[in-house]
Order: sequence, then C-alpha cells, then structure tokens
Amino acid sequence: MALIKYYPNPSEELYLPLLERIQSDDAAVRERVAAIMEDVKKRGDEALREYALKFDGSDLDELFVSEEEFAAAEAEVPEELKAAIKRAYGNILTFHEAELSTGEDVCTEPGVRCFRKIVPIKKVGLYIPGGTAPLFSTVLMLCVPAKVAGCGEITLATPAKNGKVNSAVLYTAALCGVKRVLKCGGAQAIAALAYGTDSVGRVDKIFGPGNRYVAFAKSMASEVCSIDMVAGPSEVMVVCDSTADPLYVATDLLSQAEHGRDSQVMLVIRAADEAEASRIHGAIEEKLAYEVEKLGRKEYMLPSLSHSAAFSFYDDESVLKMVNSYAPEHLIINTSDPYALLEGVESAGSVFLGPYSPESAGDYASGTNHTLPTSGHAASQSGVSVDSFIKKITVQELTKEGIRSLAPTVITMAEAEELTAHAEAARVRMA
Repeated sequence: MALIKYYPNPSEELYLPLLERIQSDDAAVRERVAAIMEDVKKRGDEALREYALKFDGSDLDELFVSEEEFAAAEAEVPEELKAAIKRAYGNILTFHEAELSTGEDVCTEPGVRCFRKIVPIKKVGLYIPGGTAPLFSTVLMLCVPAKVAGCGEITLATPAKNGKVNSAVLYTAALCGVKRVLKCGGAQAIAALAYGTDSVGRVDKIFGPGNRYVAFAKSMASEVCSIDMVAGPSEVMVVCDSTADPLYVATDLLSQAEHGRDSQVMLVIRAADEAEASRIHGAIEEKLAYEVEKLGRKEYMLPSLSHSAAFSFYDDESVLKMVNSYAPEHLIINTSDPYALLEGVESAGSVFLGPYSPESAGDYASGTNHTLPTSGHAASQSGVSVDSFIKKITVQELTKEGIRSLAPTVITMAEAEELTAHAEAARVRMA
C-alpha cells in the first residue's frame, strides 16, 4: 500500500478539492482558542500560569527567563552546535542586511518632493514553536530581521517544558541580542502579546509560525494588533522528473512530514507518459518506506502522509497550474531544467532549485527566511523579511511655487468630489 495516495494525470476538477487545507475539526479548534484568548485577556498572568501548568507541566513563579537561566543554557549547548548556529546566523544576517531599504525620494514635478521615511516597528512579539521540536532556527529567522530593522522592544515567547526553555533556543536568542523571553506557548502566549498582562507588554505586531491553535490565535489577535501572516502547519510541494534521485525526493518529503501530524506534503511528477510516471512514483515510494523505518518519528510522519497526495502530469503547463493552485509554503523543483519551470511559478513561499537544494538548507542556514505563508496564502503574501519589521511613512513637501502650480489641479478634483474645504486649503495658498 502506497504511503502517499497517487493520482495519475488528474483533471483540475479532480485535484482542486484535494488541495484544500481545511480540516474537519477546525470549528472546534477555533472555539477552544477563542476561549483561551478571552481568558488571558481577562485574567492575565494568572491565566498564563494555569495554562503553562496544564499544557507544559510548568509551575512558573517567574514568567520570564532569568539571567541565570541564560547563563546555564549557554553552558549546556555543545560547541559544535554553537558553531553551526553562528554560521547560520552569519548567512541569515548577510542576506537580510541586503534587504534593508533606504526609501524613495522623488520630485514628481518642480517644487513637489515626495519620499518615504523608513521607521522600525517599535514593539514586536516573536513566537517560537516548541511542541514537537525546539525550533531554535526560528529564533534566527525572526530575531535577525528584527534587529536589522532596528526594532526597539523584542519579546520572544516559547513554551517551557517542566519550567525550562530549551537551551539552544535561549543561546540563539542571546546571540541575537534578545533577553526578554516569555516562558509560554500556544494560543495563551499569542493572547498575552496581543492584549498585554501585568508582566507582558502589549506589542504592535506578532510574528512566527505555529500549529493550528497558534494560527487561529494569531488570526484573532489581528483584530487588535498586526501579524506577519497566518502561518499554520508546514507544507512542501516537490516537483520532480526522471532525472531526480528518488532518495532525494523521499527525504525532502519526509523532512516536512516530520514537523507534525497536520503537516502536508505534495509530490508532483513531470513525466513523458503514464508508464514513466508510474516508474518514478514506484521508486520514490520504495525510498519513502525505507526512510520512514530508518528515521523514526512515525507518530508525526505517517499521519502527515495520510492526508498528502502525489500527482503526475505530462506537460509543464499542467504542472504549473497545480503549483500555482496550491501555492505551497515550500516548493522544490528537482528537474532537468528547474529554471524553465521557475519562470512560470507565481505563487510559492520559498523555492529550492535543483538536486542539491533541500528545503532543510533554507530552514537552517542558506540565508533566506523560513517563516513563510502557508495554507495557500502564498498566492498573495510573501515570507518574513526586514520589510515585515518596518513601516514606510510617506512624506511630501511642496514649495510656494510647487503648490501654486499644483493647486488648480487639486481644486478642480476636490470640487468635483464636492469637498470644498479641500479645495479652499489649496486656493488660499495661491494668493
């Protein structure tokens, strides 16, 4: 029996319903999240402590990590891991520093200057998942662009297991210059950042991926503060052809399936015909079965694979329709000419080209950001970048000559809209 259900050369009518990410218990999850959010809003720190004990087994006297805990964490992290984190930090910093904009400055006509002032968001909340794995890599992906942008107040929230935050998470936060770490996760942490409590300051914008509970919480929090995006369960789409190593494809699929039971992986085979597609699919399934047994984490991989799918198509146009309809968080193009397909890609969070670009390179150390839109939001949103942490304020300055020249146009348009005060404000400056 195939680990991933296979659909050879399906029609759009067949495959479009298969691309839906809605899960049957979404309504129940949303209801539970709403109750937690409202509870934290009302009871603040008291509610946070209760949820920390209930969900994470943490009996918290202090909600924030102490200096002593930071010091202990640094001592616990192996030197080899420190070196790897520092190397990744350097690459991520280099890429994100290149993103920093200086703003536009344009004279649209004589005496009329328009420009944009770049201002960092002052108070940001960064959510670091810690459910199935301690994602210290996400600390880099959020803290580095926040620092490059110049954000003044950074609060990092992550669950503490039995009262302790993962040592690598704390070491990475300290490396990025972040010392304010809230020992709470889940919807309750998002509520604290959005509404504020006695101990937790309310932030202007919340960032970070998470499970469905966190995604729904961020969506609700967006009513009172900004969020980066609704980043829910992780997903990947791998496009391959006969030139791709089946082992590479299988491990790329499993590297996303292991994130969680609600993660999703999609395989798209570009083949010449049905026979070739069947051979490619069979070879990948064989490697999948072998790697699942070898790697473990079946409790996450198998449920994820059960609601994933594989497809085959016999022309590039059909492949691209599938890619752009799904709008994957991660898109791997492992074909003989990946740039030919890349040309037609319109919707994807992050793209990985060729046989030697695994998604895990972007997750950790290549330099790009791994906080990306999921659930089809890549059709209209980009991943986190320095731009996510800044505001661009438009500014205009007109000279006396500039307003005298432009005033007749302003007056004509304002009067046509029956906004007489607008017209008058320009008219009095013509004298």
